[in-house]
Amino acid sequence: MFSTYLKGKIKKKKASRGESQEKQDLQPFKEKKLFEDLKRNIETVKTELGHSNDIVIREFRVGGNIQAAALFTDGLSDQVTLSDFVIKGLMHLQDEALSLEQNIGPEKIMQIVKEQLITFGDVQEVSDWEQLFKRMLSGSSILLFDGCDKAISAATKGGEQRGVTEPSTQTVIRGPREAFTESIRINTSLLRRIIKSPKLWLEERTIGEVTQTQVGIMYLKGIANEEIVQEVRDRLDRIQIDAILESGYIEELIQDEIWSPFPTVYNTERPDVTAGGLLEGRVAIIVDGTPFVLLVPVVLNSFLQSAEDYYQRFDLGSFLRLLRFASLFVALLFPSLYVAITTFHQEMLPTSLMLHLSAQREGVPFPPIIEALLMEIVFEVLREAGVRMPSAVGNTISIVGALVIGQAAVEAGIVAPAMVIVVSFTAIANFVIPAISLAIAVRLLRFGLLILSGTLGMFGVAVGLLVLVLHLASIRSFGIPYLSPFAPFMRNQQRDALFRFPQWAMDTRPPFISDDEDLVRQGNNQKPEKPQGDQSRHDGE
Repeated sequence: MFSTYLKGKIKKKKASRGESQEKQDLQPFKEKKLFEDLKRNIETVKTELGHSNDIVIREFRVGGNIQAAALFTDGLSDQVTLSDFVIKGLMHLQDEALSLEQNIGPEKIMQIVKEQLITFGDVQEVSDWEQLFKRMLSGSSILLFDGCDKAISAATKGGEQRGVTEPSTQTVIRGPREAFTESIRINTSLLRRIIKSPKLWLEERTIGEVTQTQVGIMYLKGIANEEIVQEVRDRLDRIQIDAILESGYIEELIQDEIWSPFPTVYNTERPDVTAGGLLEGRVAIIVDGTPFVLLVPVVLNSFLQSAEDYYQRFDLGSFLRLLRFASLFVALLFPSLYVAITTFHQEMLPTSLMLHLSAQREGVPFPPIIEALLMEIVFEVLREAGVRMPSAVGNTISIVGALVIGQAAVEAGIVAPAMVIVVSFTAIANFVIPAISLAIAVRLLRFGLLILSGTLGMFGVAVGLLVLVLHLASIRSFGIPYLSPFAPFMRNQQRDALFRFPQWAMDTRPPFISDDEDLVRQGNNQKPEKPQGDQSRHDGE
């Protein structure tokens, strides 16, 4: 009965919402075009925006007898630019008009203002209410003239915004220190500073019925695969939603795998990482209001690479990449293997080690699977508490809390000391994974493998890994196999997969991402050679 009642209420609410929305669309704008009467236009703006105090309306006269008004949003528009380059110019235009012509019309005034007066940026004519509100609430200034059913929109965006700072989630020892900000225009400029090519194209669209969020698609024409670019356009155009508050909304609405814990869209706050992805043929999705840019398509190997791999020597970069792969397996399997071996397969351990572990567990009342689950849950709580607490005390609470709780649990006989070591090392290995989205997926899967190892032993771990590999092999990211270039195996693409070959050896782009017509990214014979005659010259000296 209650469910039937609830469904009825929801239907009525949706119906009433639809009716009210229809009335809202029809009532204020029976005519989509602006009115010729200035007073009526100003009153419409005030009514539609609820007489909001941050909407500034400045009325004045132009040309002696033409009534005009400047409308802008306080905090989103640069008032200095508006005053110096627009209003002062209009006052000066009034003096010229009085001396030259007594009866100058609003159409002529608009033409003079548009072609001669406003000397900066983007200037457009606006003839409908939708564009007027969109541009005014985005920071532009609107000029209205009495007797004219059109307006002028001048790009006077300004207001307070965060500057370019150092990345906080993807830090490196060697490399650029710039990070994206919440402004889409600053983010696109950061990318154009790195890639100064006319092939770098930008397409923008507005998503979100209420928020009207600006979303940009950036790619290198001729390098990015046109089919992938078109697929990105299609998926973004299919989005119908009220609000886009962060790029995570877009990521969830365009991803390939809905029920998979593995991410199929890469997010980064580093312009150099985004530029590297664009040069490989990927497509960047930039969302206004967030410092995180999305890159598609993506493969599993991309989440284990760091920008610093390419800024260090290739041997050090390869070592660090191998270390991340090893840490991935440790973070995923170490607790499960420990539980499976100590519970079902004790013969796999040396006798002395097994006796030592058994002696530690004499007073522990729980089986290893319960110990591991308890400690994992405690560490997850401490990790989340460290993130949510203020930065000044967050790290201290997480570290001190882990030490105190671990030591107290061992002394109380709730867990064995070896289990604390296993869980602690697993948590540290999880931090080695560069991409937080993949690290979270590993944390979730670890609990599933723990339960399998505690019930079926090594057989359960093997079954879990088999299902996991089959699942990874079935995932696609915008049509690209998730395990590329390992499965399907591509011999030529192993130069930047498990190992990082020298720069002179990576002469082609990934063919499964970029356009087949432009795969070569450097000339032949880029390998540095030792100059001839240097040794003999030094020997002679």
